[in-house]
Amino acid sequence: MAKKNAKDEANVNYAAEVRALRERGPERLYFLWGPEDYLREQFLLTLKKCCLPEGDDSFSFKRLNGPEMDVHELRQAVDAMPFLTERSFVEVRNVDLNRAKEPEAILAVLNDIPDYCTVAFVQSAQFEPDGRIKLIKGLRSAGKDMRFSQAAQNQLIDWIIRRFAAAGKRIELQAIHRLIFISGDLMNRLIPEIEKVAAYAKGEKVTVSDVDTVASHIPDADVFNMTDYIARKEYNNAMSVLAELLADKNNEPISILALLVTQMRRLYAARIAIDKGLGTKYVMEVTGLKYDFLVRQLMQSARGFTLPQLRRAVELCAEADYKIKSSSLDDRELLTEAVLRIAAGEDHAQGQ
Repeated sequence: MAKKNAKDEANVNYAAEVRALRERGPERLYFLWGPEDYLREQFLLTLKKCCLPEGDDSFSFKRLNGPEMDVHELRQAVDAMPFLTERSFVEVRNVDLNRAKEPEAILAVLNDIPDYCTVAFVQSAQFEPDGRIKLIKGLRSAGKDMRFSQAAQNQLIDWIIRRFAAAGKRIELQAIHRLIFISGDLMNRLIPEIEKVAAYAKGEKVTVSDVDTVASHIPDADVFNMTDYIARKEYNNAMSVLAELLADKNNEPISILALLVTQMRRLYAARIAIDKGLGTKYVMEVTGLKYDFLVRQLMQSARGFTLPQLRRAVELCAEADYKIKSSSLDDRELLTEAVLRIAAGEDHAQGQ
């Protein structure tokens, strides 16, 4: 079994945390971060309402914005007595905690929060705490560390169904799977896609075809499609996908290569699971994929490669990464060469 790291342990069971908050009341200190910003903001609203049921005012609610942290301002906000409410609430938004000045002074404030006050440090979806530094360790020790990751499969599917129902539409399960595959599993990213698909669908029922027609593709999905075409020996289609990725000015060759590295490693893990009869649970643990329908797609694609070919594909990606970072050769040409060599079916023995 894959060993859990600190990031995994902080992941939030959203429904359980909301239930606990409503039953037991708010704690004094929260650390809210992670890629799923929709759930993070929904929890923040619930927390704020629990602290300030009558609504916020300038006496009981304070908001401090980063990236710098003024320790004196934090101390004043924390010590301010609530007015016409039992609690005060301090929201500290997007402070760069990894580089904060006066970390000892900040920790001194956080370790002395009055019983009537709740402080929430709220980080952007891009923020990744450095668990080695004293401030992060102290914040996690003194407060509730909550990493908001992608919703669990059933929770996300139910949420998508409800969003479509609110638009007067009924969506079939295969269309939901396709939407998550194409547009990703972050709720704020899915909201505009759901609105587009719901507006486009002619009838009451939303189909896979509706999703395919109007939903925007994340680069991860395009890279998966490219490698899947290679697995099925549809090389022209694979190169067409690569050309579309490179044509998008938002996609740098090095970022596409990073996605390709991740995909080839996942395919390698899936091929091992197939050869050794380890099943989908092993693949989910090793690859970090949270949804079984995505794992099934991955394993189906992995059957189009041999294990030596996938091992060599990972090596080719590493070689391309080194060349892009260390040489003056054209990044696009290096990426294209790597994809062509993967498509040619080089195996590990050929690469030695």
